[in-house]
Amino acid sequence: MHITEGVLSLPILAGSGVIACIGTAIGLQQLNQEKIITAGLFSAAFFVASLIHVPIGPGNIHLILNGMVGLLLGWAAFPVILTALVLQAVLFGFGGITALGANTVIMAGPALLVYYLFRNAIEQTGKKQMICAFLAGAGSIFGSALLASVFLFASGQSYIHSATTLFWLHVPLMLVEGCVTLFAVSFLEKVQPDMLHSPCS
Repeated sequence: MHITEGVLSLPILAGSGVIACIGTAIGLQQLNQEKIITAGLFSAAFFVASLIHVPIGPGNIHLILNGMVGLLLGWAAFPVILTALVLQAVLFGFGGITALGANTVIMAGPALLVYYLFRNAIEQTGKKQMICAFLAGAGSIFGSALLASVFLFASGQSYIHSATTLFWLHVPLMLVEGCVTLFAVSFLEKVQPDMLHSPCS
C-alpha cells in the first residue's frame, strides 16, 4: 500500500509527516527493554511481507500485518513500521523518502486504533479472542486502505479513480489479513501467551 513519490500534495505530505514524527516519538518512549525483541521481529516481518506486492496505479497491494503489530506493540507500531518503510525505500525504492510520513500514518495509524479497540479483548481466551483477532487484522487493512484513498483523493481530482480502485482491491486482503492475524494470535496463545497477556507500555 506504499504511495509513491510525486503523487501526494504538499499539505498531505507535511501533515502526515508531523503526525508520523509525533507517533514515532511517543512510540519510542513507550518501547521498553522487554519489547525491543518483539519490535525487531515484527519490523522484520512487516519488511518481508511488504516486499511481495502488486502495483496498482500510484499504490500497490501486499500483506501488511499492521493489525498484529498494533495489537502487540501499541504506539510502538509507529517506529517499527517507519523503520521497515525506510529500509524498503532506501533498498528497493518502495514508496520513497518524501512519502515516508504519509505511508507511516497510513499503516501505523490503523494499527494504533486496533490496539485501543481490541487489545483488551485478545487477552481473553476462547471465541471472543479469535473474533477480535480477525477483526483487528481485517480492520487494520480497512483503515489503511481508507486512509490511502483519502490521501489520494485529497491530492487531486485525477486520483479519484485510483483511490477508489485501491480501496476496493484491498477488500480481499482484509479477509486474508484477518485470517492471518487470527491464526497468529491462536499460535501465540499456545506457545507464547505472555506476548498476549503482558502490557505493551
